Amino acid sequence: MTLEKSMIVSAAAMKAQGTRLRVIAENVANANSTAERPDGDPYRRKIVTFHNVLDRELEARVVRVRRIRGDQSDFGLRFDPQHPAANKEGYVKMPNVNSLIEMTDMREAHRSYEANLNMIEVTKSMLSRTLDLLR
Repeated sequence: MTLEKSMIVSAAAMKAQGTRLRVIAENVANANSTAERPDGDPYRRKIVTFHNVLDRELEARVVRVRRIRGDQSDFGLRFDPQHPAANKEGYVKMPNVNSLIEMTDMREAHRSYEANLNMIEVTKSMLSRTLDLLR
C-alpha cells in the first residue's frame, strides 16, 4: 500500500469514528429525555455499526458507517407519579442509555480516532523524509 493510500484509509476510519462520537454525544445528551405522554416512548439509544468497503479506485478496503440503529433493549422505569408521562401505576419509562457504557464507548472511539490521526502524522513524516532524501 502506498503512503497516500494509507492516509486515505486512516482518514476514512477517522470519519467513521467521528460519526460514532457524534452519536454517543447524542445518547448522553438524551439520557434523561422522557416521553411527554404516558403512552409514549422515551429516547432510544442509538448504536453505530461499521463495515469494510472495497474502494476500487484505491484498491484498498476502508471502514464506513454501515448504519445507525436504535438499541432494542428495554427501557428503564422510574417511580414518579407527578411526571406527565407516568403510567397508571406512577412509573415513567426512562431511556435505555447507560452513561457508563457511553463513556466507555466514547473513550474507545477517541482512542481509535487518535490512533488513525497518529498514522496520518507518521505517514506525513515519512513523505517529508522521502522528499528530503530526493533533494
